[in-house]
Amino acid sequence: MRKHLVYNTILLTAVSIYMRSVSLVFQVYVSNAIGASGIGLFTLILSVQALAVTLATSGIRYAVTRLVAEELGLNRHGGVGVVMKRSFAYAAIFSMLAMALLYFGANRIGSDWVGDERTVLSLKILAFGLPFLSLCSVMSGYFTAVQKLSKYAAVQVFEQLCMIGCIIVLIPKIPEGRIDLSCAALVLGAAVADAAAFLFSLVLYLLDRRRYKRAFKKLAGVTGRLLRMASPLALTAYARVSLSTLQHLLVPSGLKRSGISADAALSSYGVIQGMVFPMLFFPSAFFLSVSELMIPELTEAQVSGNKPKMDMIVNRILRICISFSIASAGLLFMFGDELGSALYSTADAGKYIKILAPLVVVMYLDTVTDGMLKGLGQQLYSMGINIMDAFISVVLVYFLLPVWAIKAYLFIIFITEAFNFMLSILRLARVVAVTIKLSDFVKPLIFILTSANLSILLLRLIGLPLSGNVLSASLHIALSALFYLSFSRLLCPASAGFNPVIR
Repeated sequence: MRKHLVYNTILLTAVSIYMRSVSLVFQVYVSNAIGASGIGLFTLILSVQALAVTLATSGIRYAVTRLVAEELGLNRHGGVGVVMKRSFAYAAIFSMLAMALLYFGANRIGSDWVGDERTVLSLKILAFGLPFLSLCSVMSGYFTAVQKLSKYAAVQVFEQLCMIGCIIVLIPKIPEGRIDLSCAALVLGAAVADAAAFLFSLVLYLLDRRRYKRAFKKLAGVTGRLLRMASPLALTAYARVSLSTLQHLLVPSGLKRSGISADAALSSYGVIQGMVFPMLFFPSAFFLSVSELMIPELTEAQVSGNKPKMDMIVNRILRICISFSIASAGLLFMFGDELGSALYSTADAGKYIKILAPLVVVMYLDTVTDGMLKGLGQQLYSMGINIMDAFISVVLVYFLLPVWAIKAYLFIIFITEAFNFMLSILRLARVVAVTIKLSDFVKPLIFILTSANLSILLLRLIGLPLSGNVLSASLHIALSALFYLSFSRLLCPASAGFNPVIR
Protein backbone atom coordinates (compact mmCIF):
# COMPACT_ATOMS: atom_id res chain seq x y z
CA MET A 1 0.00 0.00 0.00
CA ARG A 2 2.80 2.42 0.93
CA LYS A 3 4.78 1.62 -2.22
CA HIS A 4 1.61 2.06 -4.28
CA LEU A 5 1.01 5.48 -2.71
CA VAL A 6 4.57 6.59 -3.47
CA TYR A 7 4.26 5.32 -7.06
CA ASN A 8 0.97 7.17 -7.60
CA THR A 9 2.45 10.29 -6.00
CA ILE A 10 5.42 10.29 -8.38
CA LEU A 11 3.25 9.44 -11.39
CA LEU A 12 0.59 12.10 -10.86
CA THR A 13 3.14 14.75 -9.93
CA ALA A 14 5.17 14.05 -13.07
CA VAL A 15 2.07 14.03 -15.28
CA SER A 16 0.75 17.19 -13.65
CA ILE A 17 4.05 19.04 -14.16
CA TYR A 18 4.27 17.85 -17.76
CA MET A 19 0.69 18.82 -18.61
CA ARG A 20 0.90 22.21 -16.89
CA SER A 21 4.17 22.96 -18.68
CA VAL A 22 2.83 21.99 -22.10
CA SER A 23 -0.43 23.81 -21.39
CA LEU A 24 1.38 27.01 -20.41
CA VAL A 25 3.58 26.95 -23.52
CA PHE A 26 0.53 26.28 -25.68
CA GLN A 27 -1.40 29.05 -23.91
CA VAL A 28 1.38 31.48 -24.83
CA TYR A 29 1.20 30.31 -28.46
CA VAL A 30 -2.57 30.77 -28.62
CA SER A 31 -2.43 34.16 -26.88
CA ASN A 32 0.11 35.45 -29.36
CA ALA A 33 -1.88 33.97 -32.27
CA ILE A 34 -5.34 35.38 -31.49
CA GLY A 35 -4.58 38.29 -29.16
CA ALA A 36 -6.04 39.40 -25.83
CA SER A 37 -9.51 40.06 -27.31
CA GLY A 38 -9.61 36.57 -28.79
CA ILE A 39 -8.55 35.05 -25.48
CA GLY A 40 -11.27 37.07 -23.74
CA LEU A 41 -13.93 35.80 -26.15
CA PHE A 42 -12.68 32.22 -25.85
CA THR A 43 -12.76 32.46 -22.04
CA LEU A 44 -16.44 33.43 -22.23
CA ILE A 45 -17.06 30.37 -24.39
CA LEU A 46 -15.27 28.22 -21.81
CA SER A 47 -17.57 29.63 -19.11
CA VAL A 48 -20.60 28.36 -21.02
CA GLN A 49 -18.78 25.08 -21.65
CA ALA A 50 -18.24 24.62 -17.91
CA LEU A 51 -21.99 24.76 -17.34
CA ALA A 52 -22.68 22.39 -20.25
CA VAL A 53 -20.05 19.92 -19.01
CA THR A 54 -21.53 20.04 -15.51
CA LEU A 55 -24.92 19.03 -16.90
CA ALA A 56 -23.38 16.41 -19.20
CA THR A 57 -21.46 14.69 -16.38
CA SER A 58 -23.90 15.37 -13.50
CA GLY A 59 -21.68 13.96 -10.76
CA ILE A 60 -21.04 10.66 -12.56
CA ARG A 61 -17.27 10.41 -12.09
CA TYR A 62 -17.35 10.38 -8.29
CA ALA A 63 -20.39 8.07 -8.28
CA VAL A 64 -18.63 5.53 -10.52
CA THR A 65 -15.49 5.62 -8.38
CA ARG A 66 -17.49 5.03 -5.21
CA LEU A 67 -19.80 2.31 -6.60
CA VAL A 68 -17.05 0.32 -8.32
CA ALA A 69 -14.90 0.53 -5.17
CA GLU A 70 -17.87 -0.71 -3.10
CA GLU A 71 -18.42 -3.71 -5.39
CA LEU A 72 -14.74 -4.62 -5.25
CA GLY A 73 -14.69 -4.12 -1.49
CA LEU A 74 -17.61 -6.55 -1.15
CA ASN A 75 -15.75 -8.99 -3.45
CA ARG A 76 -18.62 -8.78 -5.96
CA HIS A 77 -16.41 -8.46 -9.03
CA GLY A 78 -19.31 -9.33 -11.29
CA GLY A 79 -21.15 -6.27 -10.02
CA VAL A 80 -18.57 -3.97 -11.60
CA GLY A 81 -19.97 -4.66 -15.07
CA VAL A 82 -23.52 -3.88 -13.92
CA VAL A 83 -22.40 -0.61 -12.34
CA MET A 84 -20.56 0.41 -15.49
CA LYS A 85 -23.52 -0.35 -17.77
CA ARG A 86 -25.87 1.79 -15.66
CA SER A 87 -23.26 4.53 -15.43
CA PHE A 88 -22.74 4.60 -19.20
CA ALA A 89 -26.51 4.88 -19.67
CA TYR A 90 -26.70 7.70 -17.10
CA ALA A 91 -23.85 9.59 -18.78
CA ALA A 92 -25.33 9.08 -22.25
CA ILE A 93 -28.73 10.45 -21.22
CA PHE A 94 -27.40 13.58 -19.51
CA SER A 95 -24.76 14.28 -22.15
CA MET A 96 -27.24 13.99 -25.03
CA LEU A 97 -29.58 16.33 -23.16
CA ALA A 98 -26.75 18.82 -22.64
CA MET A 99 -25.70 18.51 -26.29
CA ALA A 100 -29.24 19.20 -27.55
CA LEU A 101 -29.75 22.18 -25.23
CA LEU A 102 -26.42 23.74 -26.18
CA TYR A 103 -26.68 23.12 -29.93
CA PHE A 104 -30.26 24.29 -30.40
CA GLY A 105 -29.88 27.09 -27.87
CA ALA A 106 -26.54 28.36 -29.19
CA ASN A 107 -28.04 31.37 -30.98
CA ARG A 108 -29.94 32.47 -27.90
CA ILE A 109 -27.04 31.78 -25.54
CA GLY A 110 -24.50 33.55 -27.75
CA SER A 111 -26.55 36.67 -28.44
CA ASP A 112 -28.45 37.06 -25.15
CA TRP A 113 -26.33 35.38 -22.45
CA VAL A 114 -22.82 36.01 -23.70
CA GLY A 115 -23.80 39.16 -25.56
CA ASP A 116 -21.60 38.38 -28.57
CA GLU A 117 -22.90 36.55 -31.65
CA ARG A 118 -19.35 35.61 -32.60
CA THR A 119 -19.58 32.81 -30.00
CA VAL A 120 -22.51 31.00 -31.67
CA LEU A 121 -20.46 28.83 -34.05
CA SER A 122 -18.08 27.79 -31.27
CA LEU A 123 -20.96 26.84 -28.98
CA LYS A 124 -22.51 24.62 -31.66
CA ILE A 125 -19.21 22.84 -32.28
CA LEU A 126 -18.63 22.50 -28.54
CA ALA A 127 -21.94 20.65 -28.14
CA PHE A 128 -20.73 17.63 -30.13
CA GLY A 129 -17.87 16.97 -27.74
CA LEU A 130 -20.08 16.66 -24.65
CA PRO A 131 -21.14 12.97 -25.03
CA PHE A 132 -17.53 11.88 -25.50
CA LEU A 133 -16.40 13.92 -22.49
CA SER A 134 -19.17 12.53 -20.27
CA LEU A 135 -18.49 8.91 -21.21
CA CYS A 136 -14.78 9.51 -20.59
CA SER A 137 -15.70 10.66 -17.08
CA VAL A 138 -17.30 7.27 -16.43
CA MET A 139 -14.14 5.45 -17.46
CA SER A 140 -11.83 7.80 -15.54
CA GLY A 141 -13.94 7.10 -12.44
CA TYR A 142 -13.47 3.38 -13.09
CA PHE A 143 -9.69 3.70 -13.49
CA THR A 144 -9.51 5.62 -10.21
CA ALA A 145 -11.57 2.99 -8.38
CA VAL A 146 -9.45 0.06 -9.61
CA GLN A 147 -6.25 2.07 -8.93
CA LYS A 148 -5.13 2.15 -12.55
CA LEU A 149 -4.02 5.77 -12.41
CA SER A 150 -1.38 5.18 -15.08
CA LYS A 151 -4.16 4.56 -17.61
CA TYR A 152 -6.04 7.65 -16.47
CA ALA A 153 -2.84 9.70 -16.82
CA ALA A 154 -2.15 8.23 -20.27
CA VAL A 155 -5.60 9.30 -21.47
CA GLN A 156 -5.05 12.85 -20.17
CA VAL A 157 -1.71 13.20 -21.95
CA PHE A 158 -3.09 11.67 -25.16
CA GLU A 159 -6.07 14.04 -25.13
CA GLN A 160 -3.87 17.09 -24.59
CA LEU A 161 -1.52 16.14 -27.43
CA CYS A 162 -4.45 15.52 -29.80
CA MET A 163 -5.98 18.90 -28.98
CA ILE A 164 -2.69 20.77 -29.43
CA GLY A 165 -1.97 19.00 -32.73
CA CYS A 166 -5.40 19.82 -34.16
CA ILE A 167 -5.24 23.47 -33.10
CA ILE A 168 -1.71 24.01 -34.42
CA VAL A 169 -2.93 22.73 -37.81
CA LEU A 170 -6.11 24.86 -37.80
CA ILE A 171 -5.03 28.22 -36.35
CA PRO A 172 -2.63 29.26 -39.17
CA LYS A 173 -5.44 28.76 -41.70
CA ILE A 174 -7.68 31.38 -40.01
CA PRO A 175 -7.74 34.84 -41.68
CA GLU A 176 -6.22 37.58 -39.53
CA GLY A 177 -8.75 39.41 -37.39
CA ARG A 178 -11.40 36.64 -37.47
CA ILE A 179 -11.40 35.84 -33.76
CA ASP A 180 -14.77 34.10 -34.16
CA LEU A 181 -13.15 31.53 -36.45
CA SER A 182 -10.08 31.36 -34.22
CA CYS A 183 -12.28 30.46 -31.24
CA ALA A 184 -14.14 27.93 -33.39
CA ALA A 185 -10.80 26.33 -34.30
CA LEU A 186 -9.86 26.06 -30.62
CA VAL A 187 -13.21 24.47 -29.77
CA LEU A 188 -13.03 22.10 -32.75
CA GLY A 189 -9.59 20.94 -31.64
CA ALA A 190 -10.95 20.28 -28.15
CA ALA A 191 -13.97 18.36 -29.52
CA VAL A 192 -11.79 16.16 -31.72
CA ALA A 193 -9.52 15.51 -28.73
CA ASP A 194 -12.54 14.53 -26.61
CA ALA A 195 -13.59 11.99 -29.26
CA ALA A 196 -10.06 10.60 -29.55
CA ALA A 197 -9.72 10.38 -25.75
CA PHE A 198 -13.03 8.50 -25.58
CA LEU A 199 -11.84 5.89 -28.08
CA PHE A 200 -8.50 5.50 -26.28
CA SER A 201 -10.24 5.22 -22.89
CA LEU A 202 -12.68 2.66 -24.29
CA VAL A 203 -9.85 0.44 -25.54
CA LEU A 204 -8.06 0.63 -22.18
CA TYR A 205 -11.32 -0.05 -20.31
CA LEU A 206 -12.26 -3.07 -22.45
CA LEU A 207 -8.80 -4.54 -21.94
CA ASP A 208 -8.92 -3.99 -18.19
CA ARG A 209 -12.48 -5.17 -17.51
CA ARG A 210 -11.60 -8.72 -18.56
CA ARG A 211 -10.45 -9.13 -14.97
CA TYR A 212 -14.13 -8.99 -13.95
CA LYS A 213 -15.70 -11.40 -16.45
CA ARG A 214 -18.10 -13.10 -14.07
CA ALA A 215 -21.39 -11.17 -13.98
CA PHE A 216 -24.40 -11.47 -11.72
CA LYS A 217 -27.65 -12.30 -13.42
CA LYS A 218 -29.34 -9.88 -11.11
CA LEU A 219 -27.89 -7.13 -8.95
CA ALA A 220 -30.68 -5.14 -7.38
CA GLY A 221 -30.59 -1.48 -6.46
CA VAL A 222 -27.69 -0.30 -8.64
CA THR A 223 -29.71 2.43 -10.36
CA GLY A 224 -31.01 3.70 -7.04
CA ARG A 225 -27.54 3.74 -5.50
CA LEU A 226 -26.20 5.56 -8.54
CA LEU A 227 -28.90 8.22 -8.42
CA ARG A 228 -28.60 8.70 -4.65
CA MET A 229 -24.87 9.23 -4.99
CA ALA A 230 -24.76 11.35 -8.15
CA SER A 231 -27.86 13.52 -7.62
CA PRO A 232 -26.67 15.59 -4.61
CA LEU A 233 -23.31 16.18 -6.29
CA ALA A 234 -25.00 17.14 -9.54
CA LEU A 235 -27.45 19.56 -7.93
CA THR A 236 -24.80 21.38 -5.92
CA ALA A 237 -22.53 21.50 -8.99
CA TYR A 238 -25.40 22.96 -11.05
CA ALA A 239 -25.83 25.76 -8.52
CA ARG A 240 -22.13 26.49 -8.12
CA VAL A 241 -21.19 26.38 -11.81
CA SER A 242 -24.30 28.32 -12.87
CA LEU A 243 -23.32 31.15 -10.54
CA SER A 244 -19.69 30.97 -11.67
CA THR A 245 -20.73 31.09 -15.34
CA LEU A 246 -23.02 34.04 -14.65
CA GLN A 247 -20.17 35.85 -12.91
CA HIS A 248 -17.82 35.37 -15.87
CA LEU A 249 -20.45 36.49 -18.36
CA LEU A 250 -21.18 39.61 -16.31
CA VAL A 251 -17.54 40.77 -16.25
CA PRO A 252 -17.18 42.04 -19.86
CA SER A 253 -20.65 43.61 -19.80
CA GLY A 254 -19.87 45.26 -16.46
CA LEU A 255 -16.61 46.63 -17.84
CA LYS A 256 -18.46 48.01 -20.88
CA ARG A 257 -21.01 49.68 -18.60
CA SER A 258 -18.10 51.45 -16.89
CA GLY A 259 -17.33 53.23 -20.16
CA ILE A 260 -14.72 50.86 -21.60
CA SER A 261 -15.13 49.83 -25.25
CA ALA A 262 -16.22 46.27 -26.05
CA ASP A 263 -12.79 45.29 -27.41
CA ALA A 264 -10.97 46.85 -24.46
CA ALA A 265 -13.27 45.02 -22.03
CA LEU A 266 -12.64 41.68 -23.76
CA SER A 267 -8.89 42.38 -23.84
CA SER A 268 -8.68 43.19 -20.11
CA TYR A 269 -10.76 40.14 -19.25
CA GLY A 270 -8.68 37.96 -21.58
CA VAL A 271 -5.38 39.14 -20.09
CA ILE A 272 -6.47 38.34 -16.52
CA GLN A 273 -8.35 35.08 -17.11
CA GLY A 274 -6.50 33.71 -20.12
CA MET A 275 -2.92 34.85 -19.48
CA VAL A 276 -2.40 35.75 -15.82
CA PHE A 277 -4.35 32.99 -14.05
CA PRO A 278 -2.67 30.13 -15.97
CA MET A 279 0.66 31.65 -14.90
CA LEU A 280 -0.49 31.91 -11.26
CA PHE A 281 -1.65 28.30 -11.17
CA PHE A 282 1.32 26.81 -13.03
CA PRO A 283 3.55 26.28 -9.93
CA SER A 284 0.76 24.31 -8.23
CA ALA A 285 1.60 21.34 -10.46
CA PHE A 286 4.63 20.71 -8.22
CA PHE A 287 2.56 20.33 -5.06
CA LEU A 288 -1.22 19.91 -5.36
CA SER A 289 -1.19 16.42 -6.89
CA VAL A 290 0.89 15.23 -3.93
CA SER A 291 -1.50 16.74 -1.41
CA GLU A 292 -4.49 15.18 -3.19
CA LEU A 293 -3.00 11.72 -2.79
CA MET A 294 -2.76 12.28 0.97
CA ILE A 295 -6.55 12.58 1.24
CA PRO A 296 -7.10 8.76 1.48
CA GLU A 297 -4.52 8.69 4.30
CA LEU A 298 -6.51 11.38 6.08
CA THR A 299 -9.77 9.48 5.58
CA GLU A 300 -8.16 6.28 6.87
CA ALA A 301 -6.94 8.06 10.01
CA GLN A 302 -10.42 9.48 10.65
CA VAL A 303 -12.17 6.13 10.15
CA SER A 304 -9.73 4.42 12.52
CA GLY A 305 -10.20 7.20 15.09
CA ASN A 306 -6.51 8.15 15.02
CA LYS A 307 -6.86 11.84 15.95
CA PRO A 308 -3.11 12.51 16.44
CA LYS A 309 -2.38 11.19 12.96
CA MET A 310 -5.17 13.36 11.51
CA ASP A 311 -3.71 16.44 13.19
CA MET A 312 -0.20 15.58 12.02
CA ILE A 313 -1.21 15.06 8.38
CA VAL A 314 -3.28 18.25 8.21
CA ASN A 315 -0.66 20.49 9.81
CA ARG A 316 2.19 19.02 7.79
CA ILE A 317 0.33 19.56 4.51
CA LEU A 318 -0.61 23.10 5.53
CA ARG A 319 2.95 24.05 6.53
CA ILE A 320 4.44 22.70 3.33
CA CYS A 321 1.73 24.41 1.29
CA ILE A 322 2.47 27.71 3.04
CA SER A 323 6.18 27.37 2.30
CA PHE A 324 5.57 26.41 -1.33
CA SER A 325 2.86 29.00 -2.03
CA ILE A 326 4.81 31.90 -0.51
CA ALA A 327 7.84 30.93 -2.61
CA SER A 328 5.66 30.82 -5.74
CA ALA A 329 4.02 34.15 -4.90
CA GLY A 330 7.40 35.76 -4.22
CA LEU A 331 8.87 34.61 -7.53
CA LEU A 332 5.80 35.78 -9.46
CA PHE A 333 5.90 39.16 -7.71
CA MET A 334 9.63 39.72 -8.14
CA PHE A 335 9.74 38.61 -11.78
CA GLY A 336 6.16 39.33 -12.90
CA ASP A 337 7.06 42.14 -15.32
CA GLU A 338 9.72 40.03 -16.99
CA LEU A 339 7.41 36.99 -17.26
CA GLY A 340 4.67 39.11 -18.83
CA SER A 341 7.06 40.56 -21.42
CA ALA A 342 8.82 37.26 -22.12
CA LEU A 343 5.72 35.09 -22.48
CA TYR A 344 2.95 37.38 -23.69
CA SER A 345 4.77 40.46 -25.02
CA THR A 346 2.40 42.74 -23.12
CA ALA A 347 3.06 44.98 -20.14
CA ASP A 348 -0.50 44.46 -18.85
CA ALA A 349 0.12 40.75 -18.24
CA GLY A 350 3.19 41.50 -16.13
CA LYS A 351 1.38 44.20 -14.20
CA TYR A 352 -1.51 41.92 -13.29
CA ILE A 353 0.82 39.02 -12.43
CA LYS A 354 2.51 41.24 -9.83
CA ILE A 355 -0.80 42.56 -8.47
CA LEU A 356 -2.34 39.10 -8.12
CA ALA A 357 0.84 37.28 -6.98
CA PRO A 358 0.04 37.58 -3.22
CA LEU A 359 -3.28 35.86 -3.93
CA VAL A 360 -1.38 32.68 -4.83
CA VAL A 361 -0.89 31.93 -1.12
CA VAL A 362 -4.62 32.14 -0.45
CA MET A 363 -5.60 30.18 -3.58
CA TYR A 364 -3.20 27.29 -2.95
CA LEU A 365 -4.10 27.05 0.74
CA ASP A 366 -7.80 27.17 -0.10
CA THR A 367 -7.42 24.36 -2.65
CA VAL A 368 -5.54 22.17 -0.17
CA THR A 369 -7.96 22.96 2.66
CA ASP A 370 -10.92 22.15 0.43
CA GLY A 371 -9.38 18.78 -0.44
CA MET A 372 -8.75 17.94 3.22
CA LEU A 373 -12.33 18.85 4.14
CA LYS A 374 -13.54 16.38 1.51
CA GLY A 375 -11.20 13.75 2.91
CA LEU A 376 -12.75 14.33 6.34
CA GLY A 377 -16.30 13.91 5.03
CA GLN A 378 -17.05 17.64 4.96
CA GLN A 379 -17.70 17.85 1.20
CA LEU A 380 -21.24 19.21 1.51
CA TYR A 381 -20.03 22.04 3.73
CA SER A 382 -17.23 22.72 1.25
CA MET A 383 -19.72 22.84 -1.63
CA GLY A 384 -21.90 25.21 0.38
CA ILE A 385 -18.95 27.57 0.83
CA ASN A 386 -18.22 27.48 -2.90
CA ILE A 387 -21.85 28.25 -3.77
CA MET A 388 -21.91 31.15 -1.30
CA ASP A 389 -18.61 32.43 -2.72
CA ALA A 390 -19.98 32.30 -6.28
CA PHE A 391 -23.19 34.11 -5.26
CA ILE A 392 -21.25 36.92 -3.55
CA SER A 393 -19.03 37.21 -6.64
CA VAL A 394 -22.06 37.64 -8.91
CA VAL A 395 -23.54 40.36 -6.69
CA LEU A 396 -20.26 42.27 -6.40
CA VAL A 397 -19.51 42.00 -10.13
CA TYR A 398 -22.97 43.29 -11.03
CA PHE A 399 -22.83 46.33 -8.75
CA LEU A 400 -19.13 47.27 -8.56
CA LEU A 401 -17.75 46.71 -12.07
CA PRO A 402 -19.79 49.47 -13.76
CA VAL A 403 -18.43 51.94 -11.17
CA TRP A 404 -14.74 51.04 -10.74
CA ALA A 405 -14.12 48.84 -13.81
CA ILE A 406 -11.01 46.63 -13.69
CA LYS A 407 -10.01 47.82 -10.21
CA ALA A 408 -13.31 46.48 -8.92
CA TYR A 409 -12.70 43.14 -10.62
CA LEU A 410 -9.31 42.75 -8.96
CA PHE A 411 -10.82 43.74 -5.60
CA ILE A 412 -13.61 41.16 -6.03
CA ILE A 413 -11.10 38.40 -6.81
CA PHE A 414 -9.14 39.16 -3.63
CA ILE A 415 -12.22 39.48 -1.40
CA THR A 416 -13.99 36.32 -2.56
CA GLU A 417 -10.85 34.15 -2.48
CA ALA A 418 -10.05 35.34 1.05
CA PHE A 419 -13.68 34.82 2.15
CA ASN A 420 -13.72 31.26 0.79
CA PHE A 421 -10.43 30.38 2.45
CA MET A 422 -11.37 31.85 5.84
CA LEU A 423 -14.61 29.83 6.01
CA SER A 424 -12.81 26.67 4.88
CA ILE A 425 -9.91 26.94 7.34
CA LEU A 426 -12.28 27.76 10.22
CA ARG A 427 -14.28 24.63 9.41
CA LEU A 428 -11.10 22.56 9.21
CA ALA A 429 -10.02 23.92 12.60
CA ARG A 430 -13.28 22.59 14.11
CA VAL A 431 -12.52 19.07 12.88
CA VAL A 432 -8.78 18.88 13.62
CA ALA A 433 -6.31 20.84 15.73
CA VAL A 434 -4.70 23.38 13.37
CA THR A 435 -1.44 24.63 14.89
CA ILE A 436 -0.18 27.06 12.24
CA LYS A 437 1.80 30.03 13.61
CA LEU A 438 2.70 33.46 12.22
CA SER A 439 6.33 32.36 11.91
CA ASP A 440 5.25 29.71 9.39
CA PHE A 441 4.43 32.61 7.05
CA VAL A 442 7.20 35.05 7.98
CA LYS A 443 10.19 32.72 7.49
CA PRO A 444 9.34 31.66 3.90
CA LEU A 445 8.61 35.28 3.00
CA ILE A 446 12.04 36.40 4.23
CA PHE A 447 13.71 33.44 2.49
CA ILE A 448 12.14 34.05 -0.93
CA LEU A 449 12.69 37.82 -0.96
CA THR A 450 16.31 37.30 0.06
CA SER A 451 16.75 34.57 -2.54
CA ALA A 452 15.26 36.61 -5.38
CA ASN A 453 17.32 39.71 -4.61
CA LEU A 454 20.46 37.63 -4.18
CA SER A 455 19.97 35.97 -7.57
CA ILE A 456 19.41 39.37 -9.24
CA LEU A 457 22.60 40.73 -7.65
CA LEU A 458 24.81 37.73 -8.47
CA LEU A 459 23.65 37.44 -12.08
CA ARG A 460 24.12 41.17 -12.58
CA LEU A 461 27.69 40.90 -11.26
CA ILE A 462 28.56 38.24 -13.85
CA GLY A 463 27.04 40.27 -16.69
CA LEU A 464 23.55 38.70 -16.86
CA PRO A 465 21.19 41.48 -15.74
CA LEU A 466 17.45 40.86 -15.42
CA SER A 467 15.59 41.47 -18.69
CA GLY A 468 12.28 40.66 -20.34
CA ASN A 469 13.25 37.53 -22.25
CA VAL A 470 12.54 33.88 -21.51
CA LEU A 471 16.17 32.88 -20.84
CA SER A 472 16.85 35.71 -18.38
CA ALA A 473 13.57 35.24 -16.48
CA SER A 474 14.04 31.45 -16.31
CA LEU A 475 17.62 31.76 -15.09
CA HIS A 476 16.71 34.22 -12.34
CA ILE A 477 13.73 32.13 -11.20
CA ALA A 478 15.75 28.88 -11.18
CA LEU A 479 18.60 30.43 -9.17
CA SER A 480 16.13 32.05 -6.74
CA ALA A 481 14.40 28.70 -6.23
CA LEU A 482 17.75 27.03 -5.57
CA PHE A 483 18.66 29.64 -2.96
CA TYR A 484 15.20 29.31 -1.39
CA LEU A 485 15.46 25.53 -1.08
CA SER A 486 18.90 25.89 0.47
CA PHE A 487 17.71 28.45 3.04
CA SER A 488 14.64 26.34 3.85
CA ARG A 489 16.59 23.13 4.31
CA LEU A 490 19.26 24.78 6.46
CA LEU A 491 17.09 27.08 8.56
CA CYS A 492 13.63 25.49 8.45
CA PRO A 493 14.01 21.76 7.68
CA ALA A 494 10.49 20.83 8.84
CA SER A 495 8.93 22.33 5.71
CA ALA A 496 11.74 21.83 3.23
CA GLY A 497 10.54 18.53 1.85
CA PHE A 498 7.49 16.38 1.54
CA ASN A 499 7.34 12.72 2.41
CA PRO A 500 4.14 11.22 1.02
CA VAL A 501 4.34 8.24 3.37
CA ILE A 502 3.18 9.46 6.78
CA ARG A 503 2.99 6.86 9.51
